[in-house]
Formats: sequence, structure tokens, C-alpha cells
Amino acid sequence: MTQEVVIIIAEDDAGHARLIEKNLKNVGLHNPIQRCEDGQEVLNFLFRRGPGPHRKGDTTYLLMLDIRMPKVDGVETLRQIKQDSSLRKLPVIMLTTTDDPLEIERCHLLGCNSYIVKPVDYDQFASAIAQLGMFVSLVQVPAINDHP
Repeated sequence: MTQEVVIIIAEDDAGHARLIEKNLKNVGLHNPIQRCEDGQEVLNFLFRRGPGPHRKGDTTYLLMLDIRMPKVDGVETLRQIKQDSSLRKLPVIMLTTTDDPLEIERCHLLGCNSYIVKPVDYDQFASAIAQLGMFVSLVQVPAINDHP
């Protein structure tokens, strides 16, 4: 991989977001992180809408997406991303407390790349994020271009 991957963390719970960032760094992953507090903020960033930061052309991104968020939930955010010809190859990891098999299947049908259930226990959650960080450090991610 020639370019560092920017990790977008879409998480409305500030404590969970800090824990994710901390545990990614603990496994040696020091990628830039773009935090979004809800699905609308993710969509604005990726589709370059409204005020605030927007994605940069030909930059490599990976999205860690919670399902239960205000404004626009993670499932609708995933649907809009995967329907867009230039964004559909963006890797999306659903990272959520929702373990409903129907929700898991729905997210995979919409195009998520992985679905990880966040453990409720702090130590298990930290361990799961550490393992996710090791995975992210190995995965090859394509750049998002403004054309299909």
C-alpha cells in the first residue's frame, strides 16, 4: 500500500469513539482518523455536501460504521454509499452492538465488507478493537476516485 488509509469512525457515543481510537493506536495503527457523530455527517463528508470537512479526491478511506445513530442511521448511510458509483468500493465495516441476524444479513446484502458486534464488556471491547486494528493494518484499500 503506497498511501496511508484515512479511517472514518462513525460513532455517536463519544466514549466508544475514544476507545476505538485508543485501541487502534495501541496495536500500532496511527492512521489519520476522521470522526463523524452521525450518518448525516458521514454522508456530508463523503458526498462533499454542506459545511465542514469533505473527503479529498484520490484519498484512501475505510469506514467503521455504527448502526444506531441519530439523524441518519448506519444502514441508510451504508445504502447511500453503496448505491453511488464512485463510493461503492469504499470498504465499510459495521461496528455495532446490534447482533440481530436479520440486521447482519441486511447490511451484507447492502454491501458492507465486515460486520463486527461490539462486546458490552470493556476488556472484550478493547480486545475486539485491537484485533480489528490488526486486520485494518493488513487490508488493501482502493482509493476513491470521482469517477466509477
